Amino acid sequence: MSDTAPKRRATYQDVIDAPEHQVAELVGGELHLSPRPGGLSTVAASVLAGELIPPFGRGRGGPGGWIILVEPEVHFGEDVLVPDLAGWRRDRLPVVTDSAFFTVIPDWVCEVLSPSTERIDRVEKMPLYASFGVGHAWLVHPRRRWLEAYRLHEGKWLALGVYKDDDRARIEPFDAIELDLATLWADAALPTRASEEAAEYGRVAPDAR
Repeated sequence: MSDTAPKRRATYQDVIDAPEHQVAELVGGELHLSPRPGGLSTVAASVLAGELIPPFGRGRGGPGGWIILVEPEVHFGEDVLVPDLAGWRRDRLPVVTDSAFFTVIPDWVCEVLSPSTERIDRVEKMPLYASFGVGHAWLVHPRRRWLEAYRLHEGKWLALGVYKDDDRARIEPFDAIELDLATLWADAALPTRASEEAAEYGRVAPDAR
């Protein structure tokens, strides 16, 4: 008989007790602590929010109809995730209350990848988003200067495309406007773009609920 005690499942209290300078997430009973986003990730997320919120959140130069938030805490059952950006169609989330977290599943999420977060974003969070029926997901890689877009199809992530450098594109679910990717990197002192291609992801994501 093993004398090794079973590992305690983390709970939401562990998220509450986490250091303020770290992002705390809970996946499958395991607590994940990540450093606050670095400069490149912060720039990309901030600029992307600035591009999307006027036309989709406020209806200025676009159709409106969305609530788009930066780093909301979203509860997926017992799991707790903090996407870099998330969006809800207003017919599903008309207003934001004063609650500390959201239980309405987003219609779109965006993760800005960094060396410290890319694995959990791809391997753990993306399948969880799919299993709860998030309709669209973007992965933004500021160091490589690309954006990967996915749509949920029959419970699995369908890759819509990889958009790079200074591409201009209409990308679901915000294809009502043309997004200039160069704006995401314009204010950042970027290293030389890596040569490797985007990882192919999501063809075996769990069935959506």
